[in-house]
Amino acid sequence: MNKQLSVGLAVLALAASLTACGGGTGTTPTTAAPATTAAESPATTASETATATATAAVDLMTASSAKGDIVVDGKGMSVYYFTKDVKDSGKSNCTGDCLVAWPPVFTTSDTPTVEGVTGKVGTIDTPDGKKQVTIEGMPVYLWEKDKAPGDITGQGVGNVWYLVAPDGTMIK
Repeated sequence: MNKQLSVGLAVLALAASLTACGGGTGTTPTTAAPATTAAESPATTASETATATATAAVDLMTASSAKGDIVVDGKGMSVYYFTKDVKDSGKSNCTGDCLVAWPPVFTTSDTPTVEGVTGKVGTIDTPDGKKQVTIEGMPVYLWEKDKAPGDITGQGVGNVWYLVAPDGTMIK
């Protein structure tokens, strides 16, 4: 009896396995299997996670502001030029306390990821070995007093700090 039961279960398992793999008669079912939602599909969830991760890894993007379209970092914080920097010099002229108030926009890549920025984006090496993002050969910075995405309180500070337009021009 146990042997017949074991053989019967094995045949049943084999039949279920072949049916699940699409084996058997070679016919296509006429009714579709129920669709899975994104929440139920591990592949979709992984893809969405990868997309979200890629989106979060954007170094620069654009946003609308009272001064027009501007460049912001990946967190939506406004990005500024320092007029005392020299285009294509490969260095920043903001040092010491300046860097406390105006932290550089850093990246981990030689080719920063951008969305909507049409100006030429690159990097320079900082004295401490980090990569500072540049637009049109000019290093870019954040302003410590901008507390939330959309803040542009650094515009015109000291007549040397200005927002960056998506094409890389300075907004004065």
